[in-house]
Amino acid sequence: MRSVIDTLDLTVEEINKMMDIAIDIDTHPRKYAKSCEGKKMATLFFEPSTRTRLSHEAAMLELGGSVLGLTGAQNSSAVKGESVADTVKTVSCYADIIAIRHSLEGAALVASENASIPVINAGDGGHNHPTQTLADLLTIYREKGKLSGLTIGMCGDLKYGRTVHSLINAMTRYEGNRFVCISPDELKIPEYTEQVFKEAGIEYEITDNLEKALPGLDILYMTRIQRERFDNPQLYDKLKDSYSLTVDKMEHAKQDMIVMHPLPRVNEISVKVDDDPRACYFKQCLNGKLMRMSLIIKLLDEAKVPTKEKNSRNRKIYSGGHCHNLKCITHIEQELESQFYIDDDGDKRCRYCDTEMIREP
Repeated sequence: MRSVIDTLDLTVEEINKMMDIAIDIDTHPRKYAKSCEGKKMATLFFEPSTRTRLSHEAAMLELGGSVLGLTGAQNSSAVKGESVADTVKTVSCYADIIAIRHSLEGAALVASENASIPVINAGDGGHNHPTQTLADLLTIYREKGKLSGLTIGMCGDLKYGRTVHSLINAMTRYEGNRFVCISPDELKIPEYTEQVFKEAGIEYEITDNLEKALPGLDILYMTRIQRERFDNPQLYDKLKDSYSLTVDKMEHAKQDMIVMHPLPRVNEISVKVDDDPRACYFKQCLNGKLMRMSLIIKLLDEAKVPTKEKNSRNRKIYSGGHCHNLKCITHIEQELESQFYIDDDGDKRCRYCDTEMIREP
């Protein structure tokens, strides 16, 4: 059964086609109003969400389908110790498609391997958020007219920012893009994301200076310093105000640079920036609904004629090892065997969260 857990589960051609459909949905909404009539989506949100949950639900409703919603682990049998696998096996009896958000990295992958219906990853810990990336890609395309030859600044929490990791995975597949990664040292991009740059031969720069980087950017992608990802409250307090985009700083940016943010924001973008025509973060919200509509149509159409699941990664998977990432699903999921793949540098990486595995003595 085809699912989307990572943007790499979709080919560039598929993403481009989905954008075309999303734009057509925006232009001719009545044409798609009954596309999912009689179908049900289960939204399994074990973490808080506003935009992602509501946009999935709005997407399904506007396609003529219906929604079964679950919000918060405290409202599910997870509080009784039920595994992700058992949850999705059960929900597969009630719905036609699942959108899942979970605090543990790799949870969506486990869900997809146990559900009998398509699964959409709506965010797994600090790991991946492919549907936000689809929203981001459509926003960039509609605002810049292309997805290649761009200099993209990623600013803020690049360590735990799953939207950053997913967007990098996607944009490295389009030619001529360059990245500037702006963050405190404590929140710099994880090693497995840097590996993506290296494998793709992409030019990138790591800096902690937003003001210096700003004039050369075509896109500035701001992110929130996420309190919920920190085990150390003192470290969060130290880093939470690292960056703030203001009207004064925008004067040093290109006139056609666009500002993006997956939201919610705290204080990393001044509300006064909202009036700048380069501010595109609320446009992302609309584009997110449109791309989720396109994705739902695609997955439900493909589910009518089951085929071997497509996966552009084509990794060979091995059993064994131990993942030391305490936020990985392997630490709590019942009888889940640790698995790994080998990256281009010969390092073992956890199949579920992409963290480098502890070497066996």
